Amino acid sequence: MPLFFRILHSSYRRGAHWSQFVRSRVTVAGWMALAMLVLAAVLGGDVGRSRLYQLFALIFALVAVGMLWAWTRRARLAARRMLPRHATVGEECRYTVEVQNDGRFPARAFWLREVPPDPCPELKQFAATPEPGEENRNAFDRLFVYYRWRWLLERNLMFRGGRSTELLDLPAGEAKRVQLTLVPRRRGVIRFDDLRALLPDPFGLFQRCRWVLAPEDSLVVLPKRYRLPPLDLPGASQFQIGGEAVSNTIGLSGEFIGLRDYRPGDAMRHIHWKNWAKTGEPIVKEFEDTYFPRYGLVLDNFVDPGAGDLFEEAVSVAASFAVSIDTKRSLLDLMFVKDKAIVVSAGRGLARAEKMLEMLAAVEAEPVEKLESLARLVRRYHGELSACVCVFAGWSEERAEFIRNLARGGMELTALIVCRTADEAQRLLAEFPVPCRVILLEHGRVQEGLMTL
Repeated sequence: MPLFFRILHSSYRRGAHWSQFVRSRVTVAGWMALAMLVLAAVLGGDVGRSRLYQLFALIFALVAVGMLWAWTRRARLAARRMLPRHATVGEECRYTVEVQNDGRFPARAFWLREVPPDPCPELKQFAATPEPGEENRNAFDRLFVYYRWRWLLERNLMFRGGRSTELLDLPAGEAKRVQLTLVPRRRGVIRFDDLRALLPDPFGLFQRCRWVLAPEDSLVVLPKRYRLPPLDLPGASQFQIGGEAVSNTIGLSGEFIGLRDYRPGDAMRHIHWKNWAKTGEPIVKEFEDTYFPRYGLVLDNFVDPGAGDLFEEAVSVAASFAVSIDTKRSLLDLMFVKDKAIVVSAGRGLARAEKMLEMLAAVEAEPVEKLESLARLVRRYHGELSACVCVFAGWSEERAEFIRNLARGGMELTALIVCRTADEAQRLLAEFPVPCRVILLEHGRVQEGLMTL
């Protein structure tokens, strides 16, 4: 790593931590008071001609008393979070915190605040992830990449909010339940390990941040989902191994064809209890094989530099399909490649779509393209799939060849391409065409594009 980037990263990181330290202890009113103090000091220097020195003395007294008061405040608190199982990007998440005063004195007029995990990027991310449009900045900004640092800080911030809405009073030895609200900004897992009590001074200028003793918690944040129109995917129902025996939901039920001896793995609900009682041996009802559709949901997680925002939209599109396809009457296989090929199936006796959303919450972008590995994975399930929906973060010749290889095998395909601009994507599609239906999803207008399905 170049020494210059190491110096920049270290400087920006220290500056961000110092800024966070100050901003968490000085309120908006405090900043206004400090600004007025400086202004009064500059304009009221000549005490013979101006009376502003009196205003300076008053503000100075307020600031000094406020700082001293906030610094002397104490609170010894413990808390326990009661979190929901999941949250969703961009949607309010409410949860309850039970806070207890373990000190000998009452804790009066304080707020609770959940501090997000440190959003400062690691050195490798800072050096390797350019800001979108960075090439259009001037030479000075491209050299010191401060705007890249600010963009990464904003991008890495896990949530906003997380502060109680009203001042709390808690007598010694007592406990109280408080509701906090936050809005997740990124999918993944939020680690909660920094709950603070904000203890303000009487003037509301400064506040002390006291750490609250609370066990570490985590919350899974699911990807943002879009609304989809009623889906009519191509392809016919296929025979699925296991038939009715693997299904524990409603759907296309096989007809009853007779009785047979019990085999390990048979469902308890198929046992014929009367015949078991007569023969003394377990007997089960046998059904004919069933046919139902099985769809593939292929996620392209091989991301070009600077296309991280397109990948996040692609994950949201995949999540939208995961919750919109009726898995009570079909099977859905999510496929992508990380260190190895990964397939997550949902529907008809298998995992619920919720499991698929949890997997999408954790999927990461891969810098090295492995489309051939992804193609082999999809071809492995070719005989079982009725149709396949492929979600791409951008378009290229390699992605077009991926689609053509699958289409040559006779697979029903629909390609969804998340792009920066529709004009650029159409130009690339004209250069690298594919023999299947293509839907362009322009960044910032994904919902409109999905409604054309």
